[in-house]
Amino acid sequence: MRDLEAALRARRDAGGRAFVPYVTGGLPGADAELLRALAEAGADAIEVGIPFSDPVMDGGVIQEASRRALEAGARPLRVIATVAEADVDVPVVLMTYYNPVLRLGEERFLEAAVDAGVAGVIVPDLPVDEAEGWRERCLACGVAPLFLAAPGSSPVRFRRIAEAARGFVYCVSTYGVTGEREELAGTAEEVVAALRPLTDVPLLVGVGIGTPEQAAAACAFADGVIVGSAIVRRLVAGDRDGALELARAFRAAVPRSGA
Repeated sequence: MRDLEAALRARRDAGGRAFVPYVTGGLPGADAELLRALAEAGADAIEVGIPFSDPVMDGGVIQEASRRALEAGARPLRVIATVAEADVDVPVVLMTYYNPVLRLGEERFLEAAVDAGVAGVIVPDLPVDEAEGWRERCLACGVAPLFLAAPGSSPVRFRRIAEAARGFVYCVSTYGVTGEREELAGTAEEVVAALRPLTDVPLLVGVGIGTPEQAAAACAFADGVIVGSAIVRRLVAGDRDGALELARAFRAAVPRSGA
């Protein structure tokens, strides 16, 4: 089950759609027990963010979560150790910016990730055209290098992302930073439609998926959804039970099979 792409393909082949919750690692309450609870709630994979002081892709909720996590002593290797401690039976993906990777060194970072059982890594500020060496190192150690595809990308960039993709493609639903939106942006379907003829890798929509209803709408054209701010907002408020209840509601809205 730690083979990320195989797990997501299996869900898709069964006629279902993937549900991937995101939590900020090191945030008080976002511990190994929470990761296990998210797996029990039906997550197909779990995305764990490594907090960074300048999270340029993230909106207010995750920025605040990152600030609190850093104040609580979160560091990349400590977050990775939490993943190892959780030892969940679904794939775990790390989301981090390139600066923490560079500071540790790519090889040391990936070695720690592999030892913890990490299945993939998202580095949103490392564009696909500058990531050849990183991608090769990831593939050499069995970790999926995950790339984002954003609205407004050129056909050439979409093709590069499709060719580089392993695990899944993170299809950014809208312009701007992470955070809940009042409705699902039409650009989400445009990104998926642009990539669908170019790759058979699962296409998951993230950014702006704030309600189970929006998740269900996205699953009409995508292979699954990534849900972050809606869950993290409850964790920031200290409502761990509410975060898990919401995760279960998203899972109920995202079909497990075609039945």
